[in-house]
Amino acid sequence: MASLLDGAVGGARRSGFGRVAMLGSLSDLPRLRDARRRRASSYDPSGGNADFWLLQPGETRTLAQIEGAGCVRHVWMTLASREVAYPRRSVLRMFWDGSSTPCVEVPTGDFFGIGHGITKDFGSLPLTMSPQDGRGFNCYFPMPFSTGARIDLTNEGARRLVAYFYVDYELYDQPMEDAGCFHAQWRCEHRTEGWGDDARRFADDPAYLREVFATPNLSGEGNYVILEARGRGHYVGCNLNVDCLRRGSNDWYGEGDDMIYIDGDASPTLHGTGTEDYFGTAWGPRQEFCAPYHGLPLTSGTDAWPYAGKHSMYRFHIEDPVHFRESIRVTVEHGHANHQTNDYSSTAYWYQTEPHAPFPSLPPVAARLPRADAEPRNH
Repeated sequence: MASLLDGAVGGARRSGFGRVAMLGSLSDLPRLRDARRRRASSYDPSGGNADFWLLQPGETRTLAQIEGAGCVRHVWMTLASREVAYPRRSVLRMFWDGSSTPCVEVPTGDFFGIGHGITKDFGSLPLTMSPQDGRGFNCYFPMPFSTGARIDLTNEGARRLVAYFYVDYELYDQPMEDAGCFHAQWRCEHRTEGWGDDARRFADDPAYLREVFATPNLSGEGNYVILEARGRGHYVGCNLNVDCLRRGSNDWYGEGDDMIYIDGDASPTLHGTGTEDYFGTAWGPRQEFCAPYHGLPLTSGTDAWPYAGKHSMYRFHIEDPVHFRESIRVTVEHGHANHQTNDYSSTAYWYQTEPHAPFPSLPPVAARLPRADAEPRNH
């Protein structure tokens, strides 16, 4: 019996090399392809060891400018700066096929998988932060283009930024067939508007908890929005970062359901059962964990305040992409029925046809920096 892989390869043979170029499983590695490997990097052209670029405050530099058809296969980067939260003070922007606005616009650290302006060792299939201390950034999302590509890095910090990088890509004689363009978008909400923050919010009050969990949210109004996109494509995942401002035994942030709306549906097309459930964990996790498609690489808190502070999680729809023909809206409640006030930020990843809808304006550095751990929380 022919396998799914055989069917895909058969389609590729019938329609040209483009489909073969999209295959990337281990079983496909022996198959020869008509591709030319190229790289843009920060190497020292003099032959010395100054293999880095310096970006002054406010400076934008183009890491890769590529002409023709091809696909970015791997991006590696490491940064150095004397500023706190420097991974959130620089921004990656990527443009495919002459797009007038960026298809990718994300603070650098968030793009590679963890927010809060930190680096930390973690590993997933498409993204990693590698030792030492998560400062080696890697991205393996394929990023196809038909006529050209440009990747820019902007230093929006107040001090100079040191950048080392590789952009590994392939060039083709013709564009990939049926390939959407890669997109990534960053959003934040500091603070979410929680309706449940009254005088009983941190007390072990059974009546209060019954009131919270009996309150419905059928419309998704007030949900934190991870992604809104228009066009034809498929959503392939996100990372979500929560800074929990609540204290005490009722500070658990994860009862908020995920709700995904596809092609204009008024009610959620996909309705989940809780934030931790969408991210592949369970029962209010406090153990850090990383897997190819989901993980909780950062969690904070103490026995007294179990979920206080910063948390980061990811879910990648590699085996189960969420397809849309016209539009998609990916949301999550901040607490059950949006009763909690916390800091949220996220990066969404997806593929779609161009042109894409305008992105929300990226906040200035001061508005996107994480809350310092020493700042007082609600009490």
